[in-house]
Amino acid sequence: MTITAGTFTGDSRRAGAVPAVSFTNVNKSYGAVRAVADLDLQLYPGETVALLGPNGAGKSTTLDLLLGLGQPDSGTVELFGTTPQRALEQGKVGAMLQSGGLMEDVRVRELVRLACDLHPRAYPVDRVMEQAGITEIADRLVNKLSGGQEQRVRFALATAGENDLIVLDEPTTGMDVTSRQTFWGAMRRQADEGRAVLFATHYLEEADAIADRVIVLHRGRILADGSAAEIKAKAGARRIVFDLDGQIPQDALRSLPMLAALEVSGRTVRIQSHDADATVHALYGLGLYPRNLEVAGLGLEQAFIAITDAATAGEAVSA
Repeated sequence: MTITAGTFTGDSRRAGAVPAVSFTNVNKSYGAVRAVADLDLQLYPGETVALLGPNGAGKSTTLDLLLGLGQPDSGTVELFGTTPQRALEQGKVGAMLQSGGLMEDVRVRELVRLACDLHPRAYPVDRVMEQAGITEIADRLVNKLSGGQEQRVRFALATAGENDLIVLDEPTTGMDVTSRQTFWGAMRRQADEGRAVLFATHYLEEADAIADRVIVLHRGRILADGSAAEIKAKAGARRIVFDLDGQIPQDALRSLPMLAALEVSGRTVRIQSHDADATVHALYGLGLYPRNLEVAGLGLEQAFIAITDAATAGEAVSA
């Protein structure tokens, strides 16, 4: 299977638009490990972009370079046409990162007020707290918060002022379902107001539901770039699910044409196929009678796995 990077064609990528984020031929290595390799990437105002990739794909390094927490070995990183450091000084960027703790022995309102006082284009404290859903814990000590509450406080700190770009690293880790829905509603409003939102996540269902654009990284390179629907289509496979009575003939199922993956769980068989019509035709040719047969496109999670597995297999062949 051949996977190539796609092209996002959102309205914000219009001629003459200044990118919120621009990586040009960026490389970054740590010793013998090349974390980012020849990375070319542009993000535009109004986009909500999900950054996906397995562990070691280069997501954290990419975010560090974007925020000026590291310097590329070669290439350039710009935010709104200037350096990351200058964009941060101007209050154009808000960030919510996994690394780094919160100040302890202070109350939530005090911490949020400090963030607002430091922001060049600050919002009122009460507005920031309401948007983050932390008004009810305003007087609680930060070191007494749950994991989900800490994440909401980090969100408040990232949106303490009128940013033009919001960067989020695994933002909903530890949040319950209601908090996650509230959080993404707030992020959608940020994008609707013209801000660029970039988030890295392991919750692929969030990327599928929230992002206008999905970027898949693998070993520091972009494997795919497009809408969630385009990423699913790039996987080049479809999902076939059915039930079988009696003993499951797994060896016979593995011989089906165009088979990409096979999983058997009890009486339920799940197949990924590069040609669903040929696979289903051959299935009946084996004398099998599947019940509850379903054929559908891959979900984003299955497409992500297919794309990254194909890249890994290609590297193994060329090695």
